[in-house]
Amino acid sequence: MILRFDRIAMELPPPSDPDPAGAAAVQELLGGRFGEMSTFMNYTFQSFNFRGRQGARPFYDLVANIAAEEFGHVELVATAINTMLTGASPTSNGRSSKVDPSKSPLAAVKGIGNPQHFIAGGQGALPQDSNGRPWNGDYVFSSGDLVEDLTHNFFLETGARNNKLKVYEMVDHPAARALTGYLLVRGGVHQIAYARAVEYLTGADLRKLFPTPRIPTSKIPECKPHIQRGDHLRLYRFSPSDYKELAAVFSGANPETGEELVVVDEPPEGVPPRDLPPQPAVFSPDFAPEEVAEIAKKLREMAGLPKEATGMVADLHEQTKRSTRKATSRSKANSKARAK
Repeated sequence: MILRFDRIAMELPPPSDPDPAGAAAVQELLGGRFGEMSTFMNYTFQSFNFRGRQGARPFYDLVANIAAEEFGHVELVATAINTMLTGASPTSNGRSSKVDPSKSPLAAVKGIGNPQHFIAGGQGALPQDSNGRPWNGDYVFSSGDLVEDLTHNFFLETGARNNKLKVYEMVDHPAARALTGYLLVRGGVHQIAYARAVEYLTGADLRKLFPTPRIPTSKIPECKPHIQRGDHLRLYRFSPSDYKELAAVFSGANPETGEELVVVDEPPEGVPPRDLPPQPAVFSPDFAPEEVAEIAKKLREMAGLPKEATGMVADLHEQTKRSTRKATSRSKANSKARAK
């Protein structure tokens, strides 16, 4: 079962100039053969189908745990695509506070990027690749043979990192660059994990292939913050009490830097997602989003919930942190004054 937190893996920049064409390219990292839906579903089905898991517990724990992280990566790529699409359609017509469908509000995006983003997807991410082809279950490889599956996973991560670098080179939107910088680092960790697993089982040292592909992450600006934080060395454990034996596999030195690999016994903290604004031209969340908000407000009152929404989003999170800092500063100032 999945225990879900209302956070995303890392902070993405807020919406800026929309980039529908770039969002169409980033779709490859979501629904392409080497996209995050593929890594997530490959490792998930391998964990579902894993036989003799008690006897091979460290390897089962490794695959099952990485599958959990990939679920978060699916959400992160979708969030980047949604950020890049925000503002691509008008939210009103001239002086009117509402969108007038008779004014052809979507005419400006015709022929740009993936039209299904606007026609079928509510101006949001879709389970498709960069050509608009749906993600395909044939991309899932789960042979049942542990060595074969782990070797496949190593090369799946290799192809995924290769595609991420190409998207990084193709799309200069801030959200796409931040996304690929993070995923290049985390994909490298998963490559190392699967290489170690194959080595323990067969003696074949796939680490000698590193760096594969030859991506100088230490020289990519958007990778550097994650490397400085040590995320190129960490495998997080996405469970309160399970999958503890993955540490038996994920150990030793990072083959690129020589630093020691670490298992962190908790998921990363993550950050609250941004509350992306309504896009009424595509009825997202509705043609009249203020009416949806009013209905939600009344439902909260009827259920005895707080008047304001209880969830945390990025802008509110920043306001809360600023308020906390101010309160702490006032408290320290008052304490100093009393001491005098």
